[in-house]
Amino acid sequence: MSALTPRPAGFGAFVRAAGRAGSLVVQPRMGFSPPEEMRAGLLATREAAATTVGTITLDSYTRVGDLAAVAEALREGTRLNGYPIVSHSADTTRTVLEGVRGEGFPVQVRHGSATPFDIFAAAMSVGIDATEGGPVSYCLPYGRIPLHESVENWARSCRHFALLREAGLDPHLETFGGCMLGQLCPPSQLVAISVLEALFFRHHGIRSVSVSYAQQTHPGQDREAIAALRHLCAELLPDTDWHVVVYAYMGVYPSTREGATRLLDQAAELAVATGSERLIVKTVAESVRIPTIAENVAALERAAAVARRTAADAVRPDAGTETYAEARALVEAVLNLDGDIGRALFLAFQHGYLDIPYCLHPDNMGRARSYIDTDGRLRWADTGSLPLGSVRGRGRRSVSSADLLHALSYMQRSFDALAGPEDRRGRLAGDPARPGGVGDR
Repeated sequence: MSALTPRPAGFGAFVRAAGRAGSLVVQPRMGFSPPEEMRAGLLATREAAATTVGTITLDSYTRVGDLAAVAEALREGTRLNGYPIVSHSADTTRTVLEGVRGEGFPVQVRHGSATPFDIFAAAMSVGIDATEGGPVSYCLPYGRIPLHESVENWARSCRHFALLREAGLDPHLETFGGCMLGQLCPPSQLVAISVLEALFFRHHGIRSVSVSYAQQTHPGQDREAIAALRHLCAELLPDTDWHVVVYAYMGVYPSTREGATRLLDQAAELAVATGSERLIVKTVAESVRIPTIAENVAALERAAAVARRTAADAVRPDAGTETYAEARALVEAVLNLDGDIGRALFLAFQHGYLDIPYCLHPDNMGRARSYIDTDGRLRWADTGSLPLGSVRGRGRRSVSSADLLHALSYMQRSFDALAGPEDRRGRLAGDPARPGGVGDR
């Protein structure tokens, strides 16, 4: 801990201050394996015409703990799909950050790991005070590690991360729970998991958190969901500094420039209209490859410009909605299972009180199903054992494999249909720059 250099304001404080000043913070999902390129990406993000925070997104091998594969790639000069923070030395990462990170430009590590302790330790060794994930959201979609092991791993990591306060830092954790397989999960469950993971972080000593929500298939439903998320956090996290982060759509992305741009615009409008403080952007290249630095900067500046012109007409929706009622029922049912929230999360999946549609992890019951209604809203086709009976009665609806494939491409088709003929003919697959292998979240 002695190598850490205290800084006046942490990640969460920076975002909240920007929000009070009327600025939406925009953030890329950028990660490059060469240190010099990672540094260039951070510098470009800082200099963008927007209020930004930096991102160091890790590679897939580091996420699953295959450090031998990382070592081989670095030895052979093979390009990875992210920055291997555990395998690069602390001095190397300090060089990446030197003169870039500061009070006006905090940096977050993004990873995707159910075994994150080494990642937390590597970030802490260079004074990075912000990362993200969660015991559920970085277990079920990304691997086959048993959920109880992920819960234990995350509890240990959170407790260790909380030690940054001894160095004068305010560690910040963002839950990924509002985004996991979000393109086919009805919003109420995403909201519930995001709140539950935030409570898990708080239980293990983290006082600064952000709660996430991924843009989905219906703007009105998304507004209801974020209102529900804010309402539940106000109720359940009164002693915690928190803010809301919106993710541009996490599913199959439009393959035309016009479609991708319009979907990002809608995400920025959603963030502003709901009072959300931060937006994770996507670029025009998402459907075909890892974006370049220039494409990331263009997306940041586009989203910021849309946010600035949307702010004057922002209307925040009422929280008394069906989405809120469902999310609250799920949260209460889980918390009633056990006084230890980590064990409660594990038991919730055992009982089917949490059940992610179409998730194949062995600890997921797999009885819940969803579909996209004719109005574009995500609805439950089958609630399985989800404790939602007291909210409203609901029938069951069969979902075929053809229905599932149709739903997965719903947003891509909807937004690509808005593009002109020339844009649809050109698509993005023909763009010249195609670095590395696609693997970013």
